[in-house]
Amino acid sequence: MTHTSLASLRRLSCCLLLLLGASAAQAQQYYNVLKYGARNDSTKLSTEAIKKAIAAASKAGGGTVYFPAGKYRTGAIHLKSNITIDIDAGAVLYFSDNFDDYLPMVPTRYEGIDITSFSPLFYAYKAENITIKGRGIIDGQGKKWWDFAEGKSRASQDSKWQQEFFRLNKDILKPDQPGVIERGFMRPPFIQPMYCKNVRIEGVTIRNSPFWTVNPEFCENVTVTGVTINNPKSPNTDGINPESCRNVHISDCHISVGDDCITIKSGKDRAGRQMNVPAENYTITNCTMLSGHGGVVIGSEMSGGVKKITISNCVFDGTDRGIRIKTARGRGGVVEDIRVDNVVMKNIREQIIVLDMQYANSQPEPVSERTPRFRNIHFSNITAEGNQAGLLNGLAEMPIENVTFSNLNLDAKQGFTVKEARNVAFHNVQVNTQSGPAVRAENAQQLRLDGLRGQVQAGAPLVEFTSVEDAFVYNCFPAPGTDTFLKLKGAGTRGVVLQNNYLKSVKTPVAKGEEVKQPVEVTAAEGPAATTPERR
Repeated sequence: MTHTSLASLRRLSCCLLLLLGASAAQAQQYYNVLKYGARNDSTKLSTEAIKKAIAAASKAGGGTVYFPAGKYRTGAIHLKSNITIDIDAGAVLYFSDNFDDYLPMVPTRYEGIDITSFSPLFYAYKAENITIKGRGIIDGQGKKWWDFAEGKSRASQDSKWQQEFFRLNKDILKPDQPGVIERGFMRPPFIQPMYCKNVRIEGVTIRNSPFWTVNPEFCENVTVTGVTINNPKSPNTDGINPESCRNVHISDCHISVGDDCITIKSGKDRAGRQMNVPAENYTITNCTMLSGHGGVVIGSEMSGGVKKITISNCVFDGTDRGIRIKTARGRGGVVEDIRVDNVVMKNIREQIIVLDMQYANSQPEPVSERTPRFRNIHFSNITAEGNQAGLLNGLAEMPIENVTFSNLNLDAKQGFTVKEARNVAFHNVQVNTQSGPAVRAENAQQLRLDGLRGQVQAGAPLVEFTSVEDAFVYNCFPAPGTDTFLKLKGAGTRGVVLQNNYLKSVKTPVAKGEEVKQPVEVTAAEGPAATTPERR
């Protein structure tokens, strides 16, 4: 054999050894829970075996803790940095419904209040590079939690879990309104990483959560993709609730739950303002939402602020509400820079779009840190059918500001109601209603209606203003047979201008109440408005 041939063989041998070494290293990154004592026949709890597998992976600098097909029973699972949980197709993790399996209590957050309570089912604290993925199923077996929370915990507070909660939470900042915190039984979220970076949840099916399902808190760079969440009709079993996080990406998920499908939050009342960590830079896209109180919801726990949110390319079918942004006096915080685009909603049982700053009944108060704000919120390219087209309900001391609706096509029993708002614009919006006007505004300023169209019931105006100041209504096209185009009420109504509206088929272009003293400036494109603009 020549010297050249020997050299080639040596090089080939070295390459093979390197490949074998790399393969071995790759293989060592997987930690099969069965090798650490887990049982996949559901005959015993595998909590300790899973803990050992995670510890072994962590000791090696990280790795994948692997669940092959089978049925597992477990208590709380605590993740560490650089750990991936891989739940293979055919694997089902049943989390114990024995409350003791979630002790000792850990730092957590419950409805925007920072507390010490039951460990979440999947939990991580100040970890990096953590993943839960796979084609398997994780089941929270939430019914026992739901029943105790809605039953015994309301009647008495003497269980050992409640007494432990009270012992550990003597100095917490409670919400302004008494409620569940006083009961001392806080159900754990299903998946709650806290103060973590680079979190990924991918592909898994999640069901029967005790409480909120995917609930990252104070995390940075969170991705939730291809996840299916199925919770039955049950209390507070929201789907995905990223709270006080930064850079969140939610895509390609299918959600049907007992409460809101996706909710963005940032803390509640004094506790949220004290932490002062906003929810910011979220994208939500390519998701379907079925049963739930809301499709995508912001608040009502938004005291740390919510900003820079985009929602696009989603379908809501059968939720109570579509897009819902809610708050109340006492929350404080600002919701701003929100965009919703290219969404289809059907079978919406209440409002298609809601911006409600009076989620809890309260009386006006001086503007302070307790006063919430909604501003710079924009909706476009939406097709929807539901009970009410929309509700904007601001505060007398803090109106909703700078909201636009562009290229909407809505069929609803009722149209839009706009209260305590300013600088609101409708561009190329069609609203067909069964009752009342397409747009009704009250105590509002600086309204623009551009290209509004719609079919309303006989006798109803297309638009109704009560105590509206400075409104520009132009390029509108009422459906043939519309009785009244614009109805004006309230002594505060002034500065209303109509321009270039096609009013040929309208019986009464403008109807004014006796209390409306200021004239309406009307320039009609065509029709009787040019000669008979007003009726009292």
